[in-house]
Amino acid sequence: KVLDLVGLQTKGFKMPHELSGGEQQRLVIARSLLNEPELILADEPTGNLDPETSDKIMKLLFQICNELNTTILMATHNYSIIEKFPARIVLLKKGELLDSVKLNTRTYEVSM
Repeated sequence: KVLDLVGLQTKGFKMPHELSGGEQQRLVIARSLLNEPELILADEPTGNLDPETSDKIMKLLFQICNELNTTILMATHNYSIIEKFPARIVLLKKGELLDSVKLNTRTYEVSM
């Protein structure tokens, strides 16, 4: 079921090294969903991905948030991701909370 959600239904028997970077990232997301968590901590989920794959991963995270009612706390240094996919932003510096803003949120359609 979780492989279907992340668009990897045909890749269930592949080894991780046989998957692309984006597929590996989606596999990690699928594994995180197995126990139906209320919260997912995502540290730089788009860090080593090209812009197109990064957008797909972000849309997938928004889909999970909306459809499964799962909170996603994501750390990123990529300001363009924040601009493209606004939500609630918490700005930290050296462990200190500097600002917290809730931006316009959107619903995204995901096609894998």
